[in-house]
Formats: sequence, structure tokens, C-alpha cells
Amino acid sequence: MPTRTEYSHGTPSWVDLRTTDVAAAKVFYGGLFGWSYEDEPTDQEGMDYTMASRSGKATAGMSTQPAEQAEMGIPPMWSSYVTVDDVDATVAKVEGAGGGIMAPPFDVMDAGRMAIVTDPTGAVVCLWQAKEHIGAELVNEHGALTWTELVSPDVGNAATFYGEVFGWGTETMDMGEMGDYTVFTVDGEQIAGGMAPPMEGMPPHWGVYFNVDDCDGTVAAAVASGATVLMEPMDGPPGRWAALADPQGAMFAIIQPPVDS
Repeated sequence: MPTRTEYSHGTPSWVDLRTTDVAAAKVFYGGLFGWSYEDEPTDQEGMDYTMASRSGKATAGMSTQPAEQAEMGIPPMWSSYVTVDDVDATVAKVEGAGGGIMAPPFDVMDAGRMAIVTDPTGAVVCLWQAKEHIGAELVNEHGALTWTELVSPDVGNAATFYGEVFGWGTETMDMGEMGDYTVFTVDGEQIAGGMAPPMEGMPPHWGVYFNVDDCDGTVAAAVASGATVLMEPMDGPPGRWAALADPQGAMFAIIQPPVDS
């Protein structure tokens, strides 16, 4: 269903962008996906959180990348969130499963409670315990989140971690010439994927996919607005997809589902 009012434990539920230029990102993604925006103040001066929406429903977030990250050479990036019933209890499992804790549990005003952790391969994922903010209210439609994907040189090791921390199961999908693809599941439902890096030098990370009505047309529009094509449009079992970097360098992917999906 495209409209969501809740997420079960272990389900990816939100993505947000840390970027060096929020104003430029608003223009880029607004033109590409039809997003509108509302800036929400935080307790950090100059660090407003921007909520993006389509049809009045929340789709993603944006904020300014902390200066210390930019100084460390960390590029702008999209982050993925997984809903959990109890952030503190989930974080307590992380180190024993081989992961690390980047930010211990903390409250985000009345929106929810979160933490930031890493899996054993180095990919960063955020944990979210919802209060006022459930996550994405619109999914699987043009301009909305439709999939998140672990890119890691050791998906098997990471899968063991996520199984212990979130209770995820795994399935294997035959992607033809691209080889096998790992699908993560919660109670038998496919909720995320995992694959080896498609390009040399790509660090472990969680990638985000946005649904689009026209993959090729969206790529052309993105390039005209300053984006870089990382992987040209191609067809696969889930649909026609492409990988891009926005004008500030944040990587994201788009996918056009098959007509009969």
C-alpha cells in the first residue's frame, strides 16, 4: 500500500539526506520528485530539519551535513532508518553481534527516539522508535521511497548481524547476469536487499531507491539539473533502474517497476 500509518519492528521506514547545500537539494529533488518542504527547528542553531512531502504525506528528510563530517572528507549522503519497538533494547544487541555504536539512543524531541550503529562490514544504519513521526507516510509511488539496499563486500556476515539485531531472515533472488541477490525479510515479507559493491572502491553503505514513473526520463531530468549518472538505466526482475549522484554528490537510485507490478 502506498500510504503507511505504522511500521512493524525491523522494517525500513525512513530516509534522510545530510548535504552541504540544503537549499540546492530542495530545488533538485523538488523538481525531480515533486516534493514540497517544511523546515522544522531543532535544538541546534542553523541545523533545521527539512521534511519533504508529496500529496501532503511525508516522504523524506534533509538537513545540513555537520561541519566535522565535511572536514573528515565524508561526502553528502542518504541515511536509512529501521523501525524498532525499543531502541535501547536493540542497541544492547549490537556489539555482541559484531557491530558498533556510533550514537547511543537519544530522543528527537517528540518525534521519536533513535540511535546510529554500524554492522560488522562498516555500513551505517539508523534505528528509529516512533513517537509522533512514524517515518515515510507515502511509499512505492513516483517520488517516494520504495527500497533500501545494503552494499557490502560481505553480505553474508552482515546478514548474520541483522538477523541477530532485527530478526531478519534472508532469501536469494536470481538476477540473471548480475548473479544472486540477497533479500532480507521480516515475517516472510521482503523488506530490503543486499549486494556486493557494483563499482570498485565503493564503501559499505545502505543505499536508497525512489520509485519513478519513467526511469529514462527521470535520469535525463536529473542530469539536466546537475546530477551525475553512476549506472545507466538497465532492466532487471524488479524493474528498470539507474544509480545517480545529486549535484552535491549524494548517491541514490531510482526504479521504475514493471507495468504489471
